[in-house]
Amino acid sequence: MHLMALPALADNYIWLMHDDQGRAAVVDPGDADVVEKALAEHGLSLRAILLTHHHQDHIGGVAQLQQSHPVEIHAPNDPRIDHVNQRVADGDVVELRGPDVRLEVLAVPGHTLSHIAYVGAGWLFCGDTLFSLGCGRLFEGSPEQMLASLERLSALPGTTQVCCAHEYTASNGRFALAVDPENPDLAERLAEVARLRGLSLPTLPVPLARELETNPFLRIDRPALVRWGERNGAEAGDRVGRFAALRQAKDHFRG
Repeated sequence: MHLMALPALADNYIWLMHDDQGRAAVVDPGDADVVEKALAEHGLSLRAILLTHHHQDHIGGVAQLQQSHPVEIHAPNDPRIDHVNQRVADGDVVELRGPDVRLEVLAVPGHTLSHIAYVGAGWLFCGDTLFSLGCGRLFEGSPEQMLASLERLSALPGTTQVCCAHEYTASNGRFALAVDPENPDLAERLAEVARLRGLSLPTLPVPLARELETNPFLRIDRPALVRWGERNGAEAGDRVGRFAALRQAKDHFRG
C-alpha cells in the first residue's frame, strides 16, 4: 500500500492511498482538480472518499469527483455534508475494497462536534483534530471534548503515522517552543521541519511517538506544561483548565 500527501488550497493536504493495482482512495478532498491530476499522473482509479468533517476545505471537491467516479463516500452523520452514501460513526469499521484497507472510525469532537478520524494500516487520518506540534481550533466543541479526543488518539500505538490535514508544523512549532523551551526533542523536530520545508517537502506524516515527545497539547501533564499553566492562571490539578489556557494562548500567539 502506498500513501501520498497532495498539497491543495493554501495549506491543506489531501491524503491519497493506493495499491499496486492502481486502486485509490482519498481523504478530505477539498479540491477535485488536485485529485484528478494525481490520478491521471499515476494511472490510478478512484474507488472511495473518506471525510472527517464538514468544513469546505475538506469536502469542496466531493461533488465534482462524484460526477466522474462512482465511488463510496464515507462521512460522519452530519447534514452539512452532502453527496454521502456511507454514513459512519464511532466504532464502525470501513472495509475498502481496492485499495484493500480496513479503517476504524473514531469520534474525535472538539474542532467540530461531528468530527471523526480513521485509523488503520498503520495510519491515522485525523483531519483537523491533531496537527503536528499542535491541535485544531475549538470551533464547536469544548476544551473537555478536545482534550478527551486528543487523549484517545494519544493511546494509539506510537508507530502510528499521523496524517494531518494541514501543513501547520512550522508555525505550530514556534508556539510549542514558547511554552516548552527546554525540550530537546522539540528542538530536534524543529530542525527537521526547517530542513524539510527548505526543500519544499511535507513535514508529514509523523510517528505518533514523535508527537508525544514534542506536541504541547499531548504533553499537558509534563512538568514544564504544568508550570506554564500555573503561570497562566490554571491550577496544577486542573487539566482541562490548563488545556483550555494553552489552546487560548495558541489562538492569540503571534510569534
